[in-house]
Amino acid sequence: MKISYNWLKQFIQTDKTPEEISIILTGTGLEVESLEKVQAIPGGLEGLVIGYVKERSQHPNADRLSITKVDVGTGEDLQIVCGAPNVAAGQTVVVATVGTTVYPLSGEPFKINKSKIRGEESMGMICAEDEIGLGESHDGIMVLDSNAQIGSLAKDYFKLNDDYLYEIGLTPNRADAASHLGTARDIAAFLKLAISKPDVSAFKVDNHDSKIEVVVENEAAAPRYSGLSISGIEVKDSPKWLKEKLAVIGIRSINNVVDITNYVLHGLGQPLHAFDADAITGNKVIVKNCAEGTIFKTLDGVERKLHADDLMICNTTGPMCIAGVFGGEASGVTETTKNIFLESAYFNAVSVRKTSKRFGLKTDASFRFERGTDPDMTVFALKYAALLIKEVAGGSISSEIYDNYPAPVSPFAVELSYANVDRLIGKAIGHDTIKSIVTALDIEVVNETAEGLSLKVPPYRVDVTRDVDVIEEILRIYGYNNIEIPTQIRASLNTSNRPDKDTVQNSISDVLSANGFNEILSNSLTKSVYAESIDEAVKILNPLSSDLDIMRQSMLYSGLEAIAYNQNRKAANLKFYEFGKVYNVREDKYVESQKFSVFITGVNAGENWNAKSKPSSFYNLKAVVDTLVDRLSIKDYIVEDSASADFAYGLQYIKNGKILVSFGAVAKTALKKADVDKEVFYADFNFDLVLNLVKKNKIVYQEISKFPAVNRDLSMLIDKNVTFQQLKQIAQKTERKLLKDVNVFDVYEGDKLPAGKKSYALSFVLQDEANTLTDKAIDGIMQKLIFNFGKEVGAEIRK
Repeated sequence: MKISYNWLKQFIQTDKTPEEISIILTGTGLEVESLEKVQAIPGGLEGLVIGYVKERSQHPNADRLSITKVDVGTGEDLQIVCGAPNVAAGQTVVVATVGTTVYPLSGEPFKINKSKIRGEESMGMICAEDEIGLGESHDGIMVLDSNAQIGSLAKDYFKLNDDYLYEIGLTPNRADAASHLGTARDIAAFLKLAISKPDVSAFKVDNHDSKIEVVVENEAAAPRYSGLSISGIEVKDSPKWLKEKLAVIGIRSINNVVDITNYVLHGLGQPLHAFDADAITGNKVIVKNCAEGTIFKTLDGVERKLHADDLMICNTTGPMCIAGVFGGEASGVTETTKNIFLESAYFNAVSVRKTSKRFGLKTDASFRFERGTDPDMTVFALKYAALLIKEVAGGSISSEIYDNYPAPVSPFAVELSYANVDRLIGKAIGHDTIKSIVTALDIEVVNETAEGLSLKVPPYRVDVTRDVDVIEEILRIYGYNNIEIPTQIRASLNTSNRPDKDTVQNSISDVLSANGFNEILSNSLTKSVYAESIDEAVKILNPLSSDLDIMRQSMLYSGLEAIAYNQNRKAANLKFYEFGKVYNVREDKYVESQKFSVFITGVNAGENWNAKSKPSSFYNLKAVVDTLVDRLSIKDYIVEDSASADFAYGLQYIKNGKILVSFGAVAKTALKKADVDKEVFYADFNFDLVLNLVKKNKIVYQEISKFPAVNRDLSMLIDKNVTFQQLKQIAQKTERKLLKDVNVFDVYEGDKLPAGKKSYALSFVLQDEANTLTDKAIDGIMQKLIFNFGKEVGAEIRK
């Protein structure tokens, strides 16, 4: 956002330098990204002087050129060759002397050099207004009043003042500061100054000749709509002062009427729109929504199809303007316009944002309406603009102000506790100081007690609705730098071995990143087509689009969308993980759960000179899952087949009756929804459960055993319905002390085995922490295992 120093001083009376104001603005939260000295006219007319044409004669070698003798106050006349048809002796003119750089209205700047033109020496240039950026005319040279002092600087004659331009990084919550008035409010609050608003006391209705009727059909999208008519105006070039004000902040002058609406917009923060009143068919302005698909041509000449939700300003035959966003070609102000209808409104921010996004139109008006304007400013801005239009374009105010405001926006009621202010700021700043800052911020004190204040916050502060918001306002005006930082930092060593969420998350991230995974971060908003159960989905009341209309119920589709995005760009071999939240409505309550997910797709190991490439498989994912579970020290979980419809096949680990993780190959129906055409393996961890389990872990430090571990294998024939989990539990029950681990390393089912049977090969790790195991002890344990496997599940040992 661009702010002019000289323009700011119309609202506050201060002798602070531009640099000092810059420090104040940054300190109060309006960060100044740059400050530069600027001129309203490019180049500031530097090097241009006032001259007097003493003689003019025809150029001997060119019919359209003249040779002039010009006095520029140096005591020596300059010979200048001039091509302007209107140059004549006795004129007072603007002269660019040798060495001066000229900044034309269009084209690149150029330097005036001593030269010969058709054989005659020329020592400068007599200037036309467009050649030095003062106007658009190129009919001839500028001829000044004869009382202009010869030899004086042109910048002094035209009274050009240097200005300073602030580039402010305006945050989205500070809609109130999106104007010179809004920015001045912060400076005034900091310096304890009064704000000087424009005087509109001279406003009066001149006649009632206008017969324009206003009807607001959609009051929800247009809570306040104001307007008036001005007749008999002359649309022409803007006066110099107005052009300069807009030029400093980078706004191009269009005509006097449109320039005034821009001037009020950037001055007060209230967008205005001027309609050619004679183009309002039926003499009726209707604020409503049009039928879906209605064609509307905007000011840029583009025909656009309207959405049924777009709020439009219409006449009796069709739309004239996209409310709060962009005007229409047919009703815009042109040089032939004589009568105007001037609109000043307060539009619903969500409605304007959706329409602006739908059409891809970002204007100065929509920028402010989207963030929230001041509902109490519409009539004041209307009066101010009407007076300015009469000043620069003539005419008369020919109607009363129409103001439709059926449900006035109330100030925000906030209860402020002094104790809470001191607690959050970290310093007791005094009740009187708090009260003075609150008052300086235009916040009304309704009641005061020994404990705090009852406040009414003006509606234009859309971001200040709670006590903590008011406390933030107090702190930024008081000054962040005025809060002392202690010279000592006191901290206690946390001896707890219970890891917090960040520690656990970082540990998981370290494992995955070290194994070639990339972390992704996705939007929690998603499309309803991904909903597992639309009845349990958390729906967005005002979705920006149909692709962002619910909160996600699963981490699956955000990962699949990332995979699809990469695969479409020839990146097919992917390993992703993501931490996030999922949202559901269960028993009329909102439920928010923490998850983390893992995705593998494409080739797991690339081709090299001694091995072929290997596609990713379910077992690659299982290895990752098991590594994480082991790293988190989660034990004694139950393994089952996954029952989730997200998987074509897979497993789930259950701990304490809850699913710890589900993982497997993603179902084809899910892949199709996300436009993924490759097989994807996905693991869905319940991060809430992980955190609860990890917090209960007891970290025990022990010396590494001096005695070796022993491996023994068993091959057995068992029924097909017997699971590895059952075998593992039998083994752990049989030998609790010396059995350290059980693994399956081979499974076989085939026609060489009896019907209903399968072959399992198990590996057992045995270790005694105090002694070296003897063969006798090992054989005894193995015999117990063989006996119990046979007894519990009918296992037959294969030799």
